[in-house]
Amino acid sequence: MLLEDDHELSGGGIAPEAARVFYGRLFGWTFGERTTPGEAWAVRNDGFVAAIAGGPAPATWTTFLNVPDIDAAAARIEPNGGRLRTPLKEVTGECRMTYAVDPTGATFGLWQAGGHIGATVVQEEGAFIWSELMTDDHDAALPFYERAAGLTTTIVDLDGSPFTGLVAGEQMIGGIIPRQREGAANRWIAYFSVASAVESAEYAKTLGATIVHGPIATPVGPIAALLDPQGGAFSVWEFSGPTT
Repeated sequence: MLLEDDHELSGGGIAPEAARVFYGRLFGWTFGERTTPGEAWAVRNDGFVAAIAGGPAPATWTTFLNVPDIDAAAARIEPNGGRLRTPLKEVTGECRMTYAVDPTGATFGLWQAGGHIGATVVQEEGAFIWSELMTDDHDAALPFYERAAGLTTTIVDLDGSPFTGLVAGEQMIGGIIPRQREGAANRWIAYFSVASAVESAEYAKTLGATIVHGPIATPVGPIAALLDPQGGAFSVWEFSGPTT
């Protein structure tokens, strides 16, 4: 499903102090300070889960694709219908990075690892497990991620519900599905693994979250879509599918 060095996950516009309360209680995260003031690392089981960045931007979880040459990857964005949202930025001792927008309007990030390779704790309870692009323009999104990000695609059939899987090397790292709510923005959604989607959604609600929908049963386990207290969208997944 996910390779540790294929993804970095960043919560932008999520104040670290608020994240400590909400995500710390919900997922059992602890936090360490980053070299950039006002930002923090989310940690679980002595490994990195995500980066938390405050600031004026709306609260959101951004999926970063780890690329070997960010200059080359960034140069492919606009010719394939996307656009760069920010100039390339070097975070001393960690990475080079930028934010981009695909042809359907969904924001994602590019990440070239330096001293920090990205999420090192994945596919376990309380950690990142999956990213999914929800879009109303599958035909525009699919060739963009193939050409600009160097991913390949495969059709996966889950009990008669097909979706497009995104593959890096031989590993499936995410998917593309139709946007589920009319009028909603096209966007990437981060999923976090939990022992019980029902219990996690209800507990998140007591912490100030909003349950958008679910939990709903899927062929690979129940899923609930949530908004954190600052409005950041994410999902919890009681995963019951194969781990490879």
